[in-house]
Amino acid sequence: MKYRLWQFKETLAMDFLVEERYKFGRHVLFLVSFFLWLYSARFWQAFSGIYQWYVLFFVYGILITMLYINIYILVPRLFFKTRYIAYLAFLILMGVIGVNLIGYGFRNVFVDFRIGNIPRETEKGGVYEGILMCIPIILTTTTVKLLQKWIKDNQRINELSNLTMQMELNELRNQINPHFLFNMLNNVKALIRTDPAKASVVIVKLSEFLRYQLYENSAEKTLLTSEIDFLSNFLNLEKIRRENFTFDIQTEAENRTVHTTFIPPNLFTTFVENAVKHSVDISGKESYVKINISIEGQNLYFQCVNSRDPNYIISDKKNSGLGLANITRRLKLLYNDTFDLKINSESKEYIVHLKIPV
Repeated sequence: MKYRLWQFKETLAMDFLVEERYKFGRHVLFLVSFFLWLYSARFWQAFSGIYQWYVLFFVYGILITMLYINIYILVPRLFFKTRYIAYLAFLILMGVIGVNLIGYGFRNVFVDFRIGNIPRETEKGGVYEGILMCIPIILTTTTVKLLQKWIKDNQRINELSNLTMQMELNELRNQINPHFLFNMLNNVKALIRTDPAKASVVIVKLSEFLRYQLYENSAEKTLLTSEIDFLSNFLNLEKIRRENFTFDIQTEAENRTVHTTFIPPNLFTTFVENAVKHSVDISGKESYVKINISIEGQNLYFQCVNSRDPNYIISDKKNSGLGLANITRRLKLLYNDTFDLKINSESKEYIVHLKIPV
């Protein structure tokens, strides 16, 4: 709770420094704070009556002008463009001009309103005290401008990084779809030769897959129930093609939870694809794919187990690891270090364990 409160305050402070909607508030806070700081100096006490305020606002006006020249002219046009010597030279020149303008006002404009019993040295010391107090203010304004630039640059970098990540995610997701369709079309090709009736059923089902890909896969998140239905349809198609194939999908979670949980689309498709591919048994024995999905707390657990024939060799070795490589990269982009993927390859079974936050 304390961490979240601190994070909220930090974000609010950064927003106040850089957001356009806080610009007026920033200037009001700066102007009032600077006035109070200048008010704590002693120079204006060397004058009588209402002229104390005239002197105070005269000096305040000159110094605040210098500060805004530094903020909006010297820093962006010289300092940010790495022209440091020119920046320092103009800063010193501006300081000399400002001090001379203040001195001229004291000697020629306000001289008749000075309190006689206050020594001129005290007045002079008070003026220089005010000027010296202004130096850290000038340095502070430069630092604030640097901080604003740093925050904005980091925001742009983060936006670019997020855009790049989203483009990569879309690319990876689009790579998975053709990979899946490639396998399905191979199935249809095989069925056309052996059982045209089944092939026509598969083609109809394949159109449903394409509809799912069109409307669900383009979304950032999809319901867990939709993903389970998709996997069930896919495994049913495989069961049509292979008579010795069985599958089972178990969901260990409350019905309400399953219908309200969202996950990225096609997150499990690659694992099930591989399970179907590796479950082929060339001896004609029973083969199976078992899927278990459970939700515990804030985590979703996905397990996929498939039978395997040690004598079965994947013919397409070049592309056999493409799907897993893509889904692993996609998981890293989506969840960073908050996911856990374990793959166990045993003599008779191939097991995938995946844990993701939901």
